[in-house]
Amino acid sequence: MLRNRSAWDRWARDYAGAGLRSWAAAEPSWGIWGIPEAQARVLPSDLNGLDSIELGCGTGYVSAWLARRGARPAGLDNSAAQLATARALQDRFGLRFPLIHASAEHTPFAGATFDLAISEYGASIWCDPYVWIPEAARLLREYALEVEDLIELRPQPGAAALHPLATCEWARQWPSEEVWKARKQH
Repeated sequence: MLRNRSAWDRWARDYAGAGLRSWAAAEPSWGIWGIPEAQARVLPSDLNGLDSIELGCGTGYVSAWLARRGARPAGLDNSAAQLATARALQDRFGLRFPLIHASAEHTPFAGATFDLAISEYGASIWCDPYVWIPEAARLLREYALEVEDLIELRPQPGAAALHPLATCEWARQWPSEEVWKARKQH
């Protein structure tokens, strides 16, 4: 956790531009290929009034997307420098939601606090899955989760990646990124 915090505090300024572009985007897009939300359908269709937590929020753009769609988000990140960028972007776009400096492995929230937990490149990559996933489940108003869908994000022909993880041709045949959608059982 401390090594991740130190690294992200150093790297934060390198992600400020991408954060600004994501905050300014009219439509969410996912992953290194920028798959539009209309195609990927990662988010629930109705976010109005949902309390959400973004685990590893970085610059806070996913929480901004959620807020614009009616959710009441909170963003949590291990890096104070990333959260400073998120606060500057909140000021720039006039959109406020809580930003919390903490690890997704050990959040400062009571159980059953949120309706939706989400992580894009945050906890899902940088935290121990055996720790952060049970922590995320604890935060949801219902604990039991069922996997609803596995979405393999594949680029359109000729797409350019935001990060040099894979070539477009390779990623069109073999997914280089995926989204696991889980829903709390009722």
